[in-house]
Amino acid sequence: MYHSTRNHPSEPAVKRILLLSAYRSDSHAVWSDWLRHNIENVDWQILELPGRHFAWRIRGNPLSWLDDMGAEPPDLILATSMVDLATLKGIHRQLADVPAWYYFHENQFAYPLSKQQVRSIEPRMVQLYGALAADRLLFNSRFNRDSFLAGIDELLALFPDGIPVGLRERLEPRCEVIPVPVTPVHPAEHRDRQLIVWNHRWEYDKAPQIFADAMFALADAGVDFRLALLGKRPRKAPESLASLRRTLPDRIIADGRLPYDEYQQLLGRAGIAVSTAIHEFQGISMLEAASAGARPLVPDALCYPEQYPAEYRYPAGDIRALADTLQHWLAGPLPDSCPVDDWLAPIIGAQWQSMLAEADPDH
Repeated sequence: MYHSTRNHPSEPAVKRILLLSAYRSDSHAVWSDWLRHNIENVDWQILELPGRHFAWRIRGNPLSWLDDMGAEPPDLILATSMVDLATLKGIHRQLADVPAWYYFHENQFAYPLSKQQVRSIEPRMVQLYGALAADRLLFNSRFNRDSFLAGIDELLALFPDGIPVGLRERLEPRCEVIPVPVTPVHPAEHRDRQLIVWNHRWEYDKAPQIFADAMFALADAGVDFRLALLGKRPRKAPESLASLRRTLPDRIIADGRLPYDEYQQLLGRAGIAVSTAIHEFQGISMLEAASAGARPLVPDALCYPEQYPAEYRYPAGDIRALADTLQHWLAGPLPDSCPVDDWLAPIIGAQWQSMLAEADPDH
């Protein structure tokens, strides 16, 4: 998908930025859409590919875009880490000297595999070469940055010979943390303190079975609660979702990926939002819920310690600890709402605007 847009057609664009996103899904789409609609004085030239066929996307995007780069070089390339930036710069000579920023929504060094997947070196090499070809490496959390740098050391330890010296030290000074701007969600006038929201993908990396087992433990303990089961799900319901439907049908007040306004309304009403993720580099859905006043309860791992104080975290993977904390919150007063302003668009958006303005060749 390609389109070009200026925020203020009546004014000359400060710069032309080529935004490349090779896997438009979830946070990738939130990020590119927010930049396109909110950053001023930029002529955005955007190339995106649908978020499917991961293995082909991460290795094949230079071929998919082979005839789409245009002869006139942009002022800046802003590419996600799904983009094979090194290959693109090698194929398109007009891009060779264009400054490039590489944005990590995730990194393949810290991405957990499902039981059906086999770890390939290819995605990690694409991101490593892309990082070497970029001038600045931007990450949506410290966890993302640190796990990427640690992953470089682990990967090089596998090399049989010909290992470059000080590769991590070369890349580390280029690294900066700037999250995806998250649009805050308004609280509802009335909150249902017994309403628990799950607003994540129903896939292995979000560990939904841990959530389901905790809900069964609450029900067995006679705790009063209701469920809003949101988030993207595959065509065939995973067993975790199917078992919740079979076992707790009377407690489920919402079940499906809702239109965004309805989704916001539920977040605004909810008392608690839960994550059981084994993979999370920023956790946009939890930030949305927390911005709406739902009390976040998250694993003490991944990006979450950067965002939520200890009272909102439980030992990762511990179903009993999750259920016990929920029972305590549901039976007594909820903890105070958790401010997440430093991760939301009003603050983060200003940082993006400032950073991109500094990249202006005329300033």
